[in-house]
Amino acid sequence: MRISVIGCGYLGAVHASAMAELGHDVVGIDVDAAKIAQLAIGKPPFFEPGLPEVLRKAVNSGRLHFSTDIADAAGSQVHFIAVGTPQKPGSYSADLRYVDASIESLIPHLADGDLVVGKSTVPVGTAARLAELIAAGSGASLAWNPEFLREGFAVQDTISPDRLVYGVAPGAPGEHAVKLLNEIYATALAADTPLVITDYATAELVKVAANAFLATKISFINAMAEIAEVTGADVTQLADAIGYDGRIGRRFLGAGVGFGGGCLPKDIRAFTARAEELGRGESVAFLKEIDKINLRRRQRVVDLTTKALGNTVYNAKVAVLGLSFKPHSDDVRDSPALDVAVQLRGLGAEVVATDPEAIANSRARHPQLQYEESLENTLRGADAVVLVTEWPEFRHLDPVWAGSLVKTKTVIDGRNALDAAVWRAAGWTYHGLGRP
Repeated sequence: MRISVIGCGYLGAVHASAMAELGHDVVGIDVDAAKIAQLAIGKPPFFEPGLPEVLRKAVNSGRLHFSTDIADAAGSQVHFIAVGTPQKPGSYSADLRYVDASIESLIPHLADGDLVVGKSTVPVGTAARLAELIAAGSGASLAWNPEFLREGFAVQDTISPDRLVYGVAPGAPGEHAVKLLNEIYATALAADTPLVITDYATAELVKVAANAFLATKISFINAMAEIAEVTGADVTQLADAIGYDGRIGRRFLGAGVGFGGGCLPKDIRAFTARAEELGRGESVAFLKEIDKINLRRRQRVVDLTTKALGNTVYNAKVAVLGLSFKPHSDDVRDSPALDVAVQLRGLGAEVVATDPEAIANSRARHPQLQYEESLENTLRGADAVVLVTEWPEFRHLDPVWAGSLVKTKTVIDGRNALDAAVWRAAGWTYHGLGRP
């Protein structure tokens, strides 16, 4: 099938590449000429494991090409909308200007029977409004097909998703949409991937509800860490114990510095804003507390570091391990790790930070920090080490080797990723979150 993907940022570039990998003919379209130029030679403008190989293969095969001209979408049967929906400045609401602009620019190039498919995360009610706009300007129809990508596993999650959700219109337009989407996702459906066919509103809510639930689970265990810190309990053992309950599960019960990135924080804020617009703000009012708990854990890491250094970090060298919001990503949007580094720098610390992939993005946002590619140079002469992104090379850091480099063997484990007993046995003063 011939497909266009409008928006070639993280979501769009991955989706376009994966669709070509599945055998479809794909054109990726974006207004950013520099980004399109990189993609056209098979080079992703961001770090995502597995994407360079899939992208290069797709481009070299001729099944995938890129353009800055929306007119090149003409002739495609299905058009995926994969533009960003950032948080509005000074507001919790989602900024839909890019979604609206992409639809408006696409309409003149749509043919009868074409299907526009929303992938972007939008407030509930957006799809119904866009469907009317598309119907008024063309003979095309709309479906909503939310994405459930995990950064670091995005290619896998697109090619072999854990579920598919179609939000479609009632009657013949919906039946047509399902037929086309089933052709696109034939490989996943043949592998018995669960499929939910529903209405627009439910499809929109699925994504934000999933993110709200995950954020709640993470902040719940972080709230328990706050209790553990004043009672002497061990939140990691607590999480193990309650995680054996099949109704709860152990995943996402890792206490630490909290969540970040381009999805969870802004999505739960946009969800609360939309609920308030609908007159049901009280239904998700708890998400505001979830957000507060999450932000408190960043401050907790800063406070632990300050206390460990004698109640001041002024002129102390602090080695910060990690800048991306999670491992296997270069994404520093709303990153707890980068936030901690910036706060420590603001308190007068000499912050030296490292990350396997996120240094360039961090430097672009916060050039006042000192960055080191070398882990050895980052650790050398440090008064304290703060681990805030659990990259494998940090999780498996040899405490004896690290101890030979630092000035003072003090470590603040912002992800509870280290074996406290092993580090203490190597002479380190170890501080975790919610752990004695």
